[in-house]
Amino acid sequence: MNAPTPSVSLKDALSRACAEIESTIDALLPMVPGDESVLLDAMRYAALGGGKRLRGFLAVEVATLFGADREAALRVAASVELLHAYSLVHDDLPSMDDDDLRRGQPSTHKQFDEAIAILAGDALQTRAFEILVEPETSPNPAVRANLALALAQASGSAGMVGGQVIDIRGEGRALPLDQVRRLHALKTGALIRYAAESGVILADVDDERRAAIVAYGRDLGTAFQVADDVLDSTATAEELGKTAGKDEASGKSTYVSLLGIDGARAEARRLSDRAREALSSFGAQADALRALADYVVERRN
Repeated sequence: MNAPTPSVSLKDALSRACAEIESTIDALLPMVPGDESVLLDAMRYAALGGGKRLRGFLAVEVATLFGADREAALRVAASVELLHAYSLVHDDLPSMDDDDLRRGQPSTHKQFDEAIAILAGDALQTRAFEILVEPETSPNPAVRANLALALAQASGSAGMVGGQVIDIRGEGRALPLDQVRRLHALKTGALIRYAAESGVILADVDDERRAAIVAYGRDLGTAFQVADDVLDSTATAEELGKTAGKDEASGKSTYVSLLGIDGARAEARRLSDRAREALSSFGAQADALRALADYVVERRN
């Protein structure tokens, strides 16, 4: 039985945001002449290679919900997508997850080489922060500083990179469920939570609504990872656009290895429902975010 498709309104919103984010990234990563042009070529290959743009969509959708300028929101969305692209480039390296396939295409280190891939990841990360602190993102320097600080916290040693370390050191070990939850809250969830919160930061809002969006982003990020664990065990490489079965082959502890496929699916749905509940104080303008919470656990890639 095929998984339900997202609602037309969500598909339309995702399609529009993806096209706008892609165009924004294209403009923010112009090609340059000289020997360093191969670096820009690799950066563009990694960042413009498609993908769901889930994190960028979250930034734009929440910013719109809070009345922030859309062009500024697209810059924030591009920034988080560049940060995410860097993490994927490095994640695929032989010294990390060692994957030759990403989004159905050769990984960046296979298309270029390992040295260029590492440097492209480095440059994507620094460009992400550069975009946030440029005046075009916000006329308010405090907003720009807060965006950069929040992204640093979500992506550094206390966030995504810290989670990656736990993931690497956990290979071949039986981790308890609470440690797997912490691993993925850092490795995957922190950046998704930031993407949602960034829209509130851009709008310069700091009240109970911000806490609701943070709770939504936290549960959405965990639901996304649980669903990823299920897909790694059940989907094909063609569906995923990357090598299937990598977690089991690497001896990693996952939600599936600890809860079973049915238990992991139930956990993903529980978290998705809780993410929806976090939006209870918002009106119909948050319907796309509610639909997104369903989509992340129903997708096939």
